Amino acid sequence: VEDCLAKKMEITVSEAEKRTGRNAMNMQETYTAYLIETRAVESQSEGQCAPVDSLWRRYSEFELLRNYLSVTYPHIVVPPLPEKRADFVWHKLSADNMDPDFVERRRIGLENFLLRVASHPVLCQDKIFYSFLTQEGGWKEMVNETGFQLKADSRLKALNATFRVKNPDKRFTELKHYSDELQSVISHLLRVRARVADRLYGVYKVHGNYGRVFSEWSAIEKEMGDGLQSAGHHMDVYAASIDDILEEEEHYADQLKEYLFYAEALRAVCRKHELMQYDLEMAAQDLTSKKQQCEELATGTVRTFSLKGMTSKLFGQETPEQREAKIKILEEQIQEGEEQLKCKNLEGRDFVKSAWADIERFKEQKNHDLKEALISYAVMQISMCKKGIQVWTNAKECFSKM
Repeated sequence: VEDCLAKKMEITVSEAEKRTGRNAMNMQETYTAYLIETRAVESQSEGQCAPVDSLWRRYSEFELLRNYLSVTYPHIVVPPLPEKRADFVWHKLSADNMDPDFVERRRIGLENFLLRVASHPVLCQDKIFYSFLTQEGGWKEMVNETGFQLKADSRLKALNATFRVKNPDKRFTELKHYSDELQSVISHLLRVRARVADRLYGVYKVHGNYGRVFSEWSAIEKEMGDGLQSAGHHMDVYAASIDDILEEEEHYADQLKEYLFYAEALRAVCRKHELMQYDLEMAAQDLTSKKQQCEELATGTVRTFSLKGMTSKLFGQETPEQREAKIKILEEQIQEGEEQLKCKNLEGRDFVKSAWADIERFKEQKNHDLKEALISYAVMQISMCKKGIQVWTNAKECFSKM
């Protein structure tokens, strides 16, 4: 999209810093702050280097921004944040959320989140998002002033809607199944990747042991010493490259995790649609009920059993004036209800149209990203295998010269 913020502004989360402060309960806490740097692109094209603006944000502020975007744009698949704590951890890595490697990966994830929002055709134009990038003081107050929390639907209401919608939209029901399957497949991929990483670690460890054994052996063999030492050196170099490989492995895992969390963002759009459908059905039901009451009052016949009907039988009928007044009130309520229903129908149609356009955009992005990630992973595995073959070819030459 030509007009998106990502084209006009360079956005980076350049560093992370461990800090100590006091929380809302006035208790001391340790947290990580992230430095966001922005620079206008326009002036660079004119040969001038624009000044860099920078400010610090905590993870909780990123969370507040994402919550605001999810509530304000219910029809959009809002990009997810990286995990707050290390989940799906390959067991050789630390699960501590203050671990430097984890903090670094989260820094990259937060930058990716900002770039995703800045590249989105709708979200990039949001003023609160722009303020998040450019205004350090008073930003939280600005978000809270939007009153977005009042618009947030309660979980209980969402759960109620899920079970009580009579005519769910098939497309959204299918989308919910699709997001569940996406989450299931990616969780499985992450588990398989963890096993592959474990196996790789074992292979490299074995080469490290070979290197040590050959080096020690070379010390007691005069004629074969040089050959053994050279072979040991090749093994050591191969074993030492494991750190870079595992870093690439984790980068690939983070790309998968992003789409694991995207599945929840898809479900959020489905839930919002269910709520709208539920409200629409309730409004239609209420309108039908009022029309029936009006008809019963006008004709004097009661179709359904009601407490009011029983009361009038026991204590006598209403006067014509009372009935007229009631009919008038009901007619006004029916007119209001019809207007409301019309608005809700229009709102629902607009929601479906906008949501479906964004879901198509998301699917295109997902296909592109996951294809790239899987190809990169395959290329990485092939290059590692080639390195392994080269190590043993070199070792073979060393042994042949003995």
